[in-house]
Amino acid sequence: AYYSLMLLRGRGEGPSSARHYLAGRSFGADICRRWHLGYAPGHASLVSHLRQKGFVPQEIVACDLAQERLGRLQDRFFDRVMFPIHDEQGRSIGFGGRVLSDAKPKYLNTKETAVFHKSKHLFALDRAKAQITATGEALVVEGYTDVISLHEHGFTNAVAALGTALSAEHIKALSRFRTQQIVCMFDGDAAGQKAAELSVRYIDQTEAEMRCVVLPDNQDPMEFLSAHQPEELREIIDHARPLVEFVIEKKLAGYNLSVAGQRVRALSDVAKVLAPLKTSVSFDRYANDVALRLGTDVETTKRVIKQTSVNEQEQQVDEKKSVSPNNGHAFNPAAFDVLSLDDRKQLSAERELLSLLARSPAVVRPYGERLGKLSWADSRHETIAWAMLATPVSATPAEMVAAASRAEPTAPQILSRGGLVAAASMDDERKALFLVDVIELYSIRREIKSIQVRLRGATSGGDASDEKSLYVEASKLQLQARQLEQKISSEV
Repeated sequence: AYYSLMLLRGRGEGPSSARHYLAGRSFGADICRRWHLGYAPGHASLVSHLRQKGFVPQEIVACDLAQERLGRLQDRFFDRVMFPIHDEQGRSIGFGGRVLSDAKPKYLNTKETAVFHKSKHLFALDRAKAQITATGEALVVEGYTDVISLHEHGFTNAVAALGTALSAEHIKALSRFRTQQIVCMFDGDAAGQKAAELSVRYIDQTEAEMRCVVLPDNQDPMEFLSAHQPEELREIIDHARPLVEFVIEKKLAGYNLSVAGQRVRALSDVAKVLAPLKTSVSFDRYANDVALRLGTDVETTKRVIKQTSVNEQEQQVDEKKSVSPNNGHAFNPAAFDVLSLDDRKQLSAERELLSLLARSPAVVRPYGERLGKLSWADSRHETIAWAMLATPVSATPAEMVAAASRAEPTAPQILSRGGLVAAASMDDERKALFLVDVIELYSIRREIKSIQVRLRGATSGGDASDEKSLYVEASKLQLQARQLEQKISSEV
């Protein structure tokens, strides 16, 4: 009540700045009253007010409303807009304070007290619980202002974690209200992505389906609602992605998956996210999805995830310092064992074809048009191929390798590897045809897997309008694959 009075009736620069801050978020006097928003002036003014009401210093400190500084009791919150936090019964148990200057931290929450535990309580759950129970849906966002804006626009099932990631206690609290779907609306920045990753571990601790939304242009809900109609937000929420699917896709977006080595490292990174779910009933489905996206062996993918420690955050940071997604192109044969058999065979065939191209370019050049249509297992191989094919017909092997090295620094190492047992006894002309056929076969299989991933997106809340055309495309590719299999069998 004191903070609210200071906001609505206080005089001076502090209260005026607080009102200006809230007005800039379209929070007028009525909204401030409904949500009991306030302003903390500091300067021991709250301590003085509470002592006049009969509270003793020990009580004020125990509630984390004050702390002792230089022998005097001072207000804990100073020059901040105040957001009161309530328990499920609507009783005030703590505060979140937003600074109005450049001071740090930007947001300051009440510390742990006898009645306030930030890992257990959710902002506005007392207001949202009725709608959550009625609809079976809970919206979880990151900020106080986002929750208020959502409620004021009709989304009265919105809550927020209190300056921490979503916890198991938060999930339990929501589950008490027969929640069937928890939609997390995380910010699109790195902190939002981290919050989404940490939330994955709680999927098996609730019967509710956990889904995720990131708003366009990385807007937060308040920003989005200031420029769009509530119906537009409702449409986005209705198409929320499954949380695990969203997190995996975001994680993989940091890697160039056209490079085989980066697919290997991506698996290691994704394994850290999925490690808490190694005993989940859905574990096989998650692992199969990762293997499909990365072209890794399914059983090996499961083993890598199961062998990954649940708490490897520090190790993950160290790994990224030493082997980032944009470096580490060196070929490590042992590491490539995690790739699927198809991918390993295609990589081997690609390297063998590149070695043949460098040694006998005349027998490979006629297949330039077919090579241009392939889905290469390693984009570096494609770069090397086109660098060598672009050389003059009269180019020597040394000149071919030099051209490849200028385009791709690891070309010498790649060109020195290869060797398909099936092609060992063939002359160069037969070998060229055989290798192009083999690469095309596995290229087609990779495209089919890519379509399977896209079809999963179409059937889990994505755009289903092109689902039929994807099936038609997959059928055509499967026919081509069967024809190539027959042709290759006759060549061996």
